[in-house]
Amino acid sequence: MEDLNEFFASLPRLKLAAFLDGCTEAEFMVVTDLCELNKSTLSKAMTILEAAGYLTITKGYVGRKPKTWLALTHKGRTAYHAHLDALAVLTHKASQTASGS
Repeated sequence: MEDLNEFFASLPRLKLAAFLDGCTEAEFMVVTDLCELNKSTLSKAMTILEAAGYLTITKGYVGRKPKTWLALTHKGRTAYHAHLDALAVLTHKASQTASGS
């Protein structure tokens, strides 16, 4: 299936995209906590999605504390939704096959 996107084949990347699809942006530690990912795993997922143009990473400070914010790009959000649509099509095909047996 050509619409299934390999960038979302890994659970950490899928979790990250799903979480970010629900908001404008999120702070790194919030994502680690709510997606139940360790820092290293999240960092790897971020790097891959950023290289694909699916994610923006913004670094800054709150007071003296360094912070990192993550956001899906328009391209990333579109790719994620296409991936979900492809999964729904696959599920529909399975249900049609099962009911036709």
